Amino acid sequence: MLQQPSFGRRLKKLRMAQGYSQTALAGEGMSTGYLSRLESGARQPTERAVGYLAQRLGIEPADFEDPAGGSLAHALTLAASTGSDDALTTLHDALSAEGHELPVLRWQALWLLARHRRLQGDHAAERDHLERLVRLGDDVGLPELQVRGLTRLARCLRSLGEINEAADAAMEADRIARQAGLGVDDHAAVLLALVSVRAEAGRLPDARAYADELTALVEGRADALWAEAMWTAAAVRMRQGDHAGAERYLGQALERFAGTDDLVLWLRLRLAAGRLHLQKVPAEPEAAEKCVTAAEQAMAFVGTPGTRQELSALKADLAFMTGRYGEARTLLGELAAEEPMMTYRDRFRLDILRNQLRVLAGDETGVQGLRALAQQAQQDANIDLAAEIWRVLADALSQIQQPSTRSAPAGSTLVTTQTPTRTGSAT
Repeated sequence: MLQQPSFGRRLKKLRMAQGYSQTALAGEGMSTGYLSRLESGARQPTERAVGYLAQRLGIEPADFEDPAGGSLAHALTLAASTGSDDALTTLHDALSAEGHELPVLRWQALWLLARHRRLQGDHAAERDHLERLVRLGDDVGLPELQVRGLTRLARCLRSLGEINEAADAAMEADRIARQAGLGVDDHAAVLLALVSVRAEAGRLPDARAYADELTALVEGRADALWAEAMWTAAAVRMRQGDHAGAERYLGQALERFAGTDDLVLWLRLRLAAGRLHLQKVPAEPEAAEKCVTAAEQAMAFVGTPGTRQELSALKADLAFMTGRYGEARTLLGELAAEEPMMTYRDRFRLDILRNQLRVLAGDETGVQGLRALAQQAQQDANIDLAAEIWRVLADALSQIQQPSTRSAPAGSTLVTTQTPTRTGSAT
């Protein structure tokens, strides 16, 4: 049975969340005075009163029970202050139970849950939270919330390979931000989304223009937003073949960003630097190895399933680059046995590497696999990635036509006389 005073507090919260006055909720079936005494805890609710009020509010009588783990506000406070897995699980449960909580509280809960999923590398679950968050932002009507939800959704969709949908979300965020005249942080977040989406779609001149605007906007800072802007600018330049420019921007981020506010970003910058060293011409595997070592040391403190998989993928690329094909195959096998917590591009990168190893072992199905990957990326409107795979395929065909450049049989660590083609990007 529902007990006071918890019933009264819950009743008042539900009434106010739906915008009812006491008089409007009481209607013709209950006196306003009786409703007031129920909310204050002075009267114990009868079964008939509970049923009547539930009908007026459009809820079930059971919704008057306080949710397990306490209110959404309580769960939100715990999650924001600790960030632990248990606190986030409690927050998820409270959010599910609190269908009538204030929209701004639900928005904040979804934001924290989406961020947690992103750090774990679970972009599909992140998308579910963000889509609900965007709808809530529209209901609340605050431009800041609308823009923040749309920019995060755009970047999440880009990670999932849904480029057209990501572009739509990013452009809508840009429209709202400019119309509302939002501040630097929100404007920078929009530009980060626009850069990543444009680059993935193969529109590198547009991405470069947005990246230049972004770096100018955050000049003079050294926080997480600035570091991410430098990383993004480096990624665009890397795709354009400007290796010196990419190294300059990423080097600034590595040198000036202390990481005290975002250790995960600090770790991912090292992973990005390692990949940049492998992509340079000529490649710098020794420098990449140093980045791997630094990342492994940090992984003990801030490692997530997603970052651990990123590190394993980088180590596989490094092993392939240095002719340690058996080690590369082992790492790829370990990754294949796990649930993928990686972006669309990173998953493609692993499949590219698997097929390159097949080609080097004399297995021509690797060529078929590369061709299928290129066609899939092109179909997904990921033009930049598709072009990259076609280049890898062209090199693979060249290797088949030159038997003297092939590697030893599968499992061998013999280095080939031809440098294997590098794949991937800094993002």
